Amino acid sequence: MPDARPAAHWPEALRAPSEWRCVDIISDLHLQPSEPATFDAWRAFLRGQVSGAPNDLPLADALFILGDLFEVWVGDDVLSSNEDPAAAFWRDCADALAERARLGPVYFMAGNRDFLLGPVASERMGWQILHDPTVLSMGEQRTMLTHGDALCIDDTDYQAFRRTVRQADWQSHFLSQSLSERLSVARDLRKRSQARKDSLGHDPSLWADVDHGAAEQWLLDADARVLIHGHTHRPGQHAWTGTDGHPFERHVLSDWELSGQTPRCETLRLHVSGELTRWRPQAL
Repeated sequence: MPDARPAAHWPEALRAPSEWRCVDIISDLHLQPSEPATFDAWRAFLRGQVSGAPNDLPLADALFILGDLFEVWVGDDVLSSNEDPAAAFWRDCADALAERARLGPVYFMAGNRDFLLGPVASERMGWQILHDPTVLSMGEQRTMLTHGDALCIDDTDYQAFRRTVRQADWQSHFLSQSLSERLSVARDLRKRSQARKDSLGHDPSLWADVDHGAAEQWLLDADARVLIHGHTHRPGQHAWTGTDGHPFERHVLSDWELSGQTPRCETLRLHVSGELTRWRPQAL
């Protein structure tokens, strides 16, 4: 039987400058106009206007966003459109990111919701694009960063969809359509996604999770021992001893959602020592 595990290819490498002491890592904010509380908390976090930052370092040396920053992105022209009713909101998001990028580098890795973010948006937001996966070397530690969706191999329907929409031909055809057509397609896909969640149940523990064997193989291939990812909405830490006898860790990022019954708003801070700490940018 052929191996179903996804290939990591050879991950890109990013060497942190020697002066970096810590970086913040977030994902799955799913920013959208209907969630103003999440946007407000995120903007305050970007500005360092928060309580609870560890070690009296309210602003990290760099910010890493590992995908699904936006609930949906149908093309960079939404930033200048008069057709998209959410255009002003997307511009506010871009301005907030550009402001943060002036204080220190911001890195963005595409997720399953915002993989169509292109060069126009990137220039406006001031961030640097990261390949998925990327290995960050900081101090003595090599840490693999990924959105996480490529490792959820049990979700075969999604993996087939992912292979299709990540192809250049599909993206070129989609982006050639009018903005109104793209927005209509996005609404239809979101309805289908919501219907699927309804059928499975809204508890993230019922959804497909990262495949343990595939995650370990990615780490082995990259000579890394720590994996950080989002996508699954199951924040936590997993530690195990690998097939080579060495310890591994997998840290799962939290999604952000401030208006629900159980508000979530969590950041993972990676220190140059290799220590990882979780903190809430806003008192909840």
